Amino acid sequence: MFYDNITFWVAIAAAFVVILIIAKTAVVVPQQSAYVVESLGKFSRTLRAGFHILIPFIERAAYRHSLKELAFDIPEQICITKDNVQVGVDGVLYLQVLDAERASYGITDYSFAISQLAQTTLRSEIGKIVLDRTFEERAMINRNIVGELDKATEPWGVKVLRYEIKNINPPPDVVSAMEKQMRAEREKRAVILTSEGERDAKINEAEGEKQRVIKESEAAKQQQINEADGEAAAITAVASATAEGLRSVANALIVEGGDAAMKLRVAESYLEQFGQLAKEGNTLVIPANLSDMASMISLATTIISKGSDPGVSKA
Repeated sequence: MFYDNITFWVAIAAAFVVILIIAKTAVVVPQQSAYVVESLGKFSRTLRAGFHILIPFIERAAYRHSLKELAFDIPEQICITKDNVQVGVDGVLYLQVLDAERASYGITDYSFAISQLAQTTLRSEIGKIVLDRTFEERAMINRNIVGELDKATEPWGVKVLRYEIKNINPPPDVVSAMEKQMRAEREKRAVILTSEGERDAKINEAEGEKQRVIKESEAAKQQQINEADGEAAAITAVASATAEGLRSVANALIVEGGDAAMKLRVAESYLEQFGQLAKEGNTLVIPANLSDMASMISLATTIISKGSDPGVSKA
């Protein structure tokens, strides 16, 4: 019975040793991972994804690295800009392990080292520009930080993929001053736009007034031209009618009885005009030869006859 118990415990111990050996020798590496194996404390090889057997008690998986892209939060730190303004800046760093061996033996803790290097590089980059440009030049700052970190981490087998600034926090008094400046700029733009609108309105009004004056002057000019044309046409018509009437009178004098009719018409006109003179004034000057009506008619007839005779030259 005693020997049976001993055999039982020996079997259990043997099973435990076998399990321990299997645990030490059989290694399953997950996908996108790399294990660094040491043989008696010295680097032996790098295990990739899959099942691997190690030599018990001689080899061991000393370092385990993920080959996936890793993100590290860079805590906020105080940076001083070129114009001596303190700002708090934080960000996010993205990196990836490319060489598990160098990441294991090139540096003790690459994540801590890269985080510290990112902070110092960020302070250096912020110190090169003024406060106003820190908000505009985020992309440039990110590129410069990635370039500097990538140079430093290359011997460690780590690739810095990108760096992104999350927040830039100026002091409260600077924020207040910036808000006042922004408000002043908006008011300035509003005043400029208002003045430009008023200027354009006045220009439009002046242009409209100019066009109105031009149109009125053109209308007045056209009216004067039309009136002048009308008066000229009227004068021409009157002259034509007068000439036609005189030709008719001249023709009437040539026919038989025309001379006697002319004398009668002259006498009637003379008496009519003399009567009008007597009505219009209290004082009347009577010609000395008023009674000699026949001689006056004869004189008028002679003048008319000479004017109508083509062979007589006019003085």
